[in-house]
Amino acid sequence: MALLDDIKFQFKSGNILMQLIYINGGIFLAVMLLRLALFLVGQVGVFHDIAVQMTITADLSSLVWRPWSLLTHMFWHINPSQNTQGLQEFLHILFNMAWLYFGGSLFLNFMDSKRLLSTYILGGLSGAAAYILAMNVFPVYSTNSVAYGASAAVLAVMVAVATKAPNFVVQLRFIGPVKLKFVAIAVVLLDVVLMRDGNAGGHFGHLGGALFGFVYASQLNAGRDLTVDFLKPLNWLKEGLPKREKKIKVVHRRAKSDYEYNAEKASKQEQIDAILDKIKRSGYDSLSKNEKEILFKSSKEI
Repeated sequence: MALLDDIKFQFKSGNILMQLIYINGGIFLAVMLLRLALFLVGQVGVFHDIAVQMTITADLSSLVWRPWSLLTHMFWHINPSQNTQGLQEFLHILFNMAWLYFGGSLFLNFMDSKRLLSTYILGGLSGAAAYILAMNVFPVYSTNSVAYGASAAVLAVMVAVATKAPNFVVQLRFIGPVKLKFVAIAVVLLDVVLMRDGNAGGHFGHLGGALFGFVYASQLNAGRDLTVDFLKPLNWLKEGLPKREKKIKVVHRRAKSDYEYNAEKASKQEQIDAILDKIKRSGYDSLSKNEKEILFKSSKEI
């Protein structure tokens, strides 16, 4: 259970970027295990039906019966097809999460976590809208297809930070220093060039996410935040949920003297220093569960 405790600790103590990566990775792992279990019992068709419900379709008559897919598709990296290759799906989420970590880390240097979450979700929704529109407008494409993955949401984050700080220089391995705006331009042009490679719907979705990122950051530079009201409904919903009443336990304690207070504070600091020294010597994984809880609680008090 130590691994599970570590994951819980990292998720609770991490920022929204790491939480998004953990959510995507957790869903991917759980779904892969579910697909394996259904395969072993000869129920592959059941998994196909589940996967179809989680991906978006350009067929409006089908989409109206699964509106939740507008949200779930951006956390789903498994192909509904029964002939798909697991390695391809693994590379899909690996590259998406690598780009999300790269772009999201830069994003948080210039904007906050709430804007990152809003950009991710609204970028994914914009990508879905672009995909549905393209499949229904251009006669060369068919609405009998599905789209899934975080690519549009990730590209929205990447283009948003590149628009916010276009001349910020990043170090790319094998290339060297490059301005952020050129990285974003290259990624967008790649989607345009590869439009005819058989995944046109995906590329249109990417461009939709990129367009949202550009418009959002441009408006932000002009002093207007398009996402300022986006999270309000979620906050209202959270406030409207019934809250558990906490039992108040009254404890009468003798007031501490300055000497007792300072001695207790010094003792806690020695304990934290010892834990930090242990991390330097043996790494975070060498800590016991109790030591991790002490470190977590101390971080909340800072």
